[in-house]
Amino acid sequence: MAVRGMVSVPRVAALVLGLVLVSPAAAQEQAAAGGGEAVEAGRTQYVLAVSWQPGFCETRPTRKECAEQAAERVDATHFSLHGLWPLRKSYCGVEAELKGRDRKGDWLDLPKLAMADETAARLLVAMPGVKSGLDRHQWLRSGTCQAENAEDYFALQLRLLDQLNESAVQALFAGRIGAEVGEAEIKAAFDKSFGAGAGERVRMRCQTVAGRSVITGLTIGLTGEFSGRADLRNLIQAAGPTEFKCAKGIVAAVKRT
Repeated sequence: MAVRGMVSVPRVAALVLGLVLVSPAAAQEQAAAGGGEAVEAGRTQYVLAVSWQPGFCETRPTRKECAEQAAERVDATHFSLHGLWPLRKSYCGVEAELKGRDRKGDWLDLPKLAMADETAARLLVAMPGVKSGLDRHQWLRSGTCQAENAEDYFALQLRLLDQLNESAVQALFAGRIGAEVGEAEIKAAFDKSFGAGAGERVRMRCQTVAGRSVITGLTIGLTGEFSGRADLRNLIQAAGPTEFKCAKGIVAAVKRT
């Protein structure tokens, strides 16, 4: 896979990941980053962000991807893809006009991405935000700093997401739908699936909805080369620890309309 390492990317790096964005859609993106991952001696290079879609949709019910939620869909019981971000690099080689369009948040107005039909079909299931143009935004902001093309960028993320959704972490969340889950349990599930200390590389995102703390997703610190068969376990183990932030929250169920 032609995915570049953090140091060897020849394009000009632009803005810091934590830059303040002004549009509602971009503000949501910054919130998902959790205000930036804490790193140990700069060891964490990337952040893999996944959503718990029913919780996300409680906070953004008007989003296109939330209008057709269904209990039988994959995203009702599995983590969904939000994005893969390099820390402190964004919009590599992206012209100012296109960058400005992206920041306005009308992501469906951005250029459609070229990728294999099979990858596009898988992405539509794994990343419900495709319906709002999230894939186009993620490619411009982050993918351009990591990969030669959108096909490589998203094929990698789909592979990592599959590994997460085959783990004890997904089993924990699926088994607690409608109930609360806490930091210790989640960290233990990460340690079980991805090795001792893996849970220290994870941050949980929650938002208050009708007086309830609802889990909207996780961010996972990663470090390493994405070429070859590098797997999620090794990438997590090489990253630095972070703060968990949200100590406990509700694993939301799909809202029935």
